[in-house]
Amino acid sequence: MKTKITEILNIDYPIFQGGMAWIADADLAGAVSRAGGLGIIGGGNAPKEVVVEQIRKIKATTDKPFGVNIMLLSPFVDDIVDAVIEEGVKVVTTGAGNPSKYMERFKEANIKVMPVVPSVALAKRMEKIGADALIVEGMEAGGHIGKLTTMALLPQVVDAVEIPVVAAGGIGDGRGVAAAFMLGAEAVQLGTRFLVAKENNVHQNYKDKILAARDIDAIVTSQHFGHAVRALKNNLTREFDKQEKLAFQQENPDLEIFEELGRGALRIAVVDGDVKNGSVMAGQIAGMIHKEQTVEEIILELMSEAKEVVARQQARFNG
Repeated sequence: MKTKITEILNIDYPIFQGGMAWIADADLAGAVSRAGGLGIIGGGNAPKEVVVEQIRKIKATTDKPFGVNIMLLSPFVDDIVDAVIEEGVKVVTTGAGNPSKYMERFKEANIKVMPVVPSVALAKRMEKIGADALIVEGMEAGGHIGKLTTMALLPQVVDAVEIPVVAAGGIGDGRGVAAAFMLGAEAVQLGTRFLVAKENNVHQNYKDKILAARDIDAIVTSQHFGHAVRALKNNLTREFDKQEKLAFQQENPDLEIFEELGRGALRIAVVDGDVKNGSVMAGQIAGMIHKEQTVEEIILELMSEAKEVVARQQARFNG
């Protein structure tokens, strides 16, 4: 399937794997790239040497295009920018901030830059500073989220900019892929679906919790205090809810409690497998996922389903 994005990046399928912190390592990203999509290493808050190690590892396993997600609030962000340039990375996605201060260096290094945006205003700003494409992420996604849904936000951004748009948030099967393209996307980015990929090194407890999730299990914490995060219900999300209720009752609540609750919580779930007390970040499509598959199986299934959906609807309109 050819789109503006596949042509720009020289990939076979318009499928991105989200750059999830603590999860999107060289093994997962490399598998996605080898299968024809765009694998993305999640920089998160990792120091330079860790990111460099992952970049060199993926380069040793494939010559296919891959990217690195740079979290702009990371204390090591300047070092990570140095790393992607020094290591010859050709695709960068950015989140949690404005990449404008680094755009000149990215352009000089011939790096394609695709910021994640949660609003039309930010999308326009990113186009103006030279972004090559945009990743529009709705609040159905797992992890840190904005306030607008993918279906509402995506067409508005598509109408507002000239550069290609990638849809993210709430896409879990071929029907979601087809819907995103109908709304103007040139590619889609999935995170939660790849959480249960066989090549994903996340703890098995994490995968099992995704597989057991119901439609109502992916909830949002810290909607009013701190940073809104979507994760699966557990002891941690209940404690967040409890502290929010207490904070509403106080004239000057101590907001540090929310930072303390979230500190290290993702690692506890991903690495240690404590899915009761850690942060099991996942999107609203978690309830749709019922099996572990290889990355290649996931991508081929997504594309096959999308083609079937489009063909079925074409027949309906023509009939």
